[in-house]
Amino acid sequence: MKKKISYTEGPIGEIRVVRDFLPSPEKLAFREEQVKVTIGLSKSSVDFFKAEARKHRTHYQKMIRRLLDFYVAQQR
Repeated sequence: MKKKISYTEGPIGEIRVVRDFLPSPEKLAFREEQVKVTIGLSKSSVDFFKAEARKHRTHYQKMIRRLLDFYVAQQR
């Protein structure tokens, strides 16, 4: 920032309270129970998830797990 911000006393305009939408630390620390499985996937599917995981700096297994979780949630 090149321009210095100057704060002055006086009215600051309409104030709006924003609802706290962030999850609690307890919810962030929660880990759902996982079950290890062995599954055969096509090479093209695994290559796709590995490439996307590199782009987003995450693990490809986590992406696959979240995709399955999302699918299950939509089916309920």
